[in-house]
Amino acid sequence: MKEKLESWILEADIASMQAAMEAGTLCSEDLVEVYLERISKYDTWLRSIIEINPEAMQIAKALDAERKSKGSRGPLHGIPIVLKDNIGTGDQMHTSAGSVTLANSYASEDSVVARQLRLAGAVLLGKANMTEWANYMSQTMWAGYSSRGGLTLNPYGPGELFVGGSSSGSAVAVSANLVAAAIGTETSGSIISPASQNGIVGLKPTDGLVSQSGIIPLTRSMDAAGPMARTVQDVAIVLGALNDDGTVYTTLLDKTFLRQARIGIPRYYMKHLDEDRLRIVEEAITVLKDQGATIVDPVALPCDGTEWDWNVLRYEFKRYVNEYLSTVAAEVPVHSLRDVIAYNETHAEITLKYGQDKLIWCEQTSGTLLEQDYLDSLQKNKEIARDQGIDYALAEHGLDALLFLGNEGGPDLAARAGYPVITVPGGYAENGVIAPGGYITKGPQGITFVGTAYSEPTLLKIAYGFEQATKHRVSPPLTGNQNSLYDE
Repeated sequence: MKEKLESWILEADIASMQAAMEAGTLCSEDLVEVYLERISKYDTWLRSIIEINPEAMQIAKALDAERKSKGSRGPLHGIPIVLKDNIGTGDQMHTSAGSVTLANSYASEDSVVARQLRLAGAVLLGKANMTEWANYMSQTMWAGYSSRGGLTLNPYGPGELFVGGSSSGSAVAVSANLVAAAIGTETSGSIISPASQNGIVGLKPTDGLVSQSGIIPLTRSMDAAGPMARTVQDVAIVLGALNDDGTVYTTLLDKTFLRQARIGIPRYYMKHLDEDRLRIVEEAITVLKDQGATIVDPVALPCDGTEWDWNVLRYEFKRYVNEYLSTVAAEVPVHSLRDVIAYNETHAEITLKYGQDKLIWCEQTSGTLLEQDYLDSLQKNKEIARDQGIDYALAEHGLDALLFLGNEGGPDLAARAGYPVITVPGGYAENGVIAPGGYITKGPQGITFVGTAYSEPTLLKIAYGFEQATKHRVSPPLTGNQNSLYDE
């Protein structure tokens, strides 16, 4: 029975799990058990899960009993989900942003994201590993690495293929079928990059659509939590739970929408692509045309070539991480960014494998957000990325969305504008080149769609139509224990 269930669970979507539980052929306890077994079997080397919820089985049993006595709460009732390790849960799990400085820190209460998922009936199975401090600790830190959780590996090529960051563990856990879905967070590319690199669907919502309350921040003006899953429909289901305005995104999914969609191709962001990845873009464009979409190619944005800075991240990180750390329990050894830096220096053999130059750079700011460099950068991000970028292109050509490859340009532009972005499996690059940062570009590649504020329904329709026409998602070939080629 267990072997049959483990075979069935591979690539099973949330609707199938829910239907089986409603029919009585499966229960939430079964799902938790088989996922925990797969985590035990494969995650010793993938390192996608940083911590298992000790109450997961108890929660599943309670939800099974509730289903029998009261009925289902909805599409997430009894469905196991993992949360990125910067998302607070007021339970027996820690919330650490991957840092050993917070290894013993418990959130005093659920983040809004965790609370919404519990209300929807989800089983919070555990916390996912992540690039430490949302990849704002060191310029040389490998994506997916944290001092608390080690290095998360890409299941399609452990030790070889780029895993993407900083929601690395969330992406890998979903891709390797260790959980039904996951929640990541993104400032600029931290959902889209690992989703693209690990062959899953990821969505960063519009700024403000999903509450940031209770999440260890990088910024306030660019951060967002969003769903990561194996299908567009599953992403839509989870987004509906995170956004408490009552929108049922699954009812909006319509693969025929592509017949009326207008999609722009901003070639500026593709001129550096190697042959294999450019081929994937061209094949995606052909599919969209075949499905009836109108393709406007090329589309030029006035902001193309803009020299962006990272002052918003630098200045906001100190301000908002200090606010968060000031609230942690007294027994936790750090209560400010300065404390974190000092702790790391004292425990360098554990904490500073890649250094902490970004933390030091951020600590050099005042933390008041009154510096002119910060105010100018914040204004530039919003005005140029919107008025001379995404909104300009959409209005000028009557477009529904812009198309990018994976994390190449589009997610950063969307992040600066505060706009939504979704990526969906687009193919596999058999050959790759060494990209800046030293990673290899081959492996799974996502096709990414960017829209204007609150255009999630449109982006989901476009992504769903593309997904249904291509079915590029392929389960990674996991086999037993494997060793990382990286020296930890």
